[in-house]
Parts: sequence; C-alpha cells; structure tokens
Amino acid sequence: MVKAIIFDLDGTLVNTSRDIQATLNCSLNQYGLRELSLGSIIKFVGDGAEKLVERAVGDRTDLVQKVYKDFSVRYANCSNELSALYPFEEETLNKLKKSGVKLALLTNKPQAATNRVYDKFLAKFGFCIVLGQTEYYPLKPNPASTMAILQRLDATADECVFVGDGEADIKCARAAGLKCISALWGFRTREELLDAGAEIFAEDYKELYKILNNFT
Repeated sequence: MVKAIIFDLDGTLVNTSRDIQATLNCSLNQYGLRELSLGSIIKFVGDGAEKLVERAVGDRTDLVQKVYKDFSVRYANCSNELSALYPFEEETLNKLKKSGVKLALLTNKPQAATNRVYDKFLAKFGFCIVLGQTEYYPLKPNPASTMAILQRLDATADECVFVGDGEADIKCARAAGLKCISALWGFRTREELLDAGAEIFAEDYKELYKILNNFT
C-alpha cells in the first residue's frame, strides 16, 4: 500500500456536476445567457471556475468577469444538495484511513466552495490537506501545489499516488513524478483520458482499492 494519496475533488471524490450546473445556469440567466445542459457542464469543468465560465459564456467575452463573480458567490454558498459520493467510496476511504494512508485533496475549485463540499461529504474521512484554488499556487496541471503537498505529508513522489478523473490530473501527476490512477466513474471517458496520457484506470472505488493495495 502507498503512504499517501492525492485525490481530485469534482468527478473523483464527489459528483458535483448537478450543483455546478444549477448554480452556473442561475448566473448565466442573470445576464441573459442561455442555460447549459449537464453534458456541456461536464465537458467544461476541470480547469478552474474562471475557465468554466469562459467556456460557458462562449463569444460573450465581455460578460466573463461579471458571470464569474456572480457564480463564485453563488457556488461558495451552495448547499450541495444535488451532489453525492460515488458507489463503494465510503467503504474504500474508511479502509484507507484505517490502514494509515495519508489522504490529501487537491482541486482547481475555489477554496471556499471546496471547503463547503469537503465539510459536507468528506470531513469524516480525515483528509490531512484540503487545497483548492488560492492565490498561493497556480492551478493544476502546474505541479507546484502537488510538490507542496508532498512536502507537508513528508512523502516522496514514489510513496504517493494521484487519483483523478481529468486531463489536468494526469499532467499534474506526471510533472510531479507521481503515478496517476484515472477514475472512470468521473467526468471523462476512457478515450479522453487515454488521449491525455492515462496509463492506469479504475472502474470504481472497489477496483481503485485493489490497485492501491498492489502498489509497493
């Protein structure tokens, strides 16, 4: 078993897609822009809230900052009633916690919104580090935040694994020298992840635990 695991949040630890959709559509409506389907939202997430808004407004680039500000406030206060953990996740995280593996969370979601999701769904699993978008580190796939997490966990790259469902997770892990397990239960298809360089896949949390258990 590995010493530490860095998890992505959206699409990996929590299925937040419907709350993101509902909140973003409220912000788009506020400025007379068309609402987006869940499928479109899922394709747009992964590179931070501002990039999500840029993609959502399309050619209305004049509204990016206004919609981004509105969305940031709304989502920071979202109740996350439409979000949920994934099948077999609670059992798996409890096993990892019991075995002494250090758990960290690294996401491109703004820190305030990250904290609300973590407090509601994940606090009971005792993550050592919960790091979202802040002024201190650039977003994934830049590896600076990952390297800082390794230092705080007192773990080397060989002792840690990155688990995520997106392209940025794969690139970030590679840049930091970590193995990456790509989550097929998340927001990207196997083909999209393969195109991004994915090499190890888990269909669900049960398979994830088996893979982790085989790492030395």
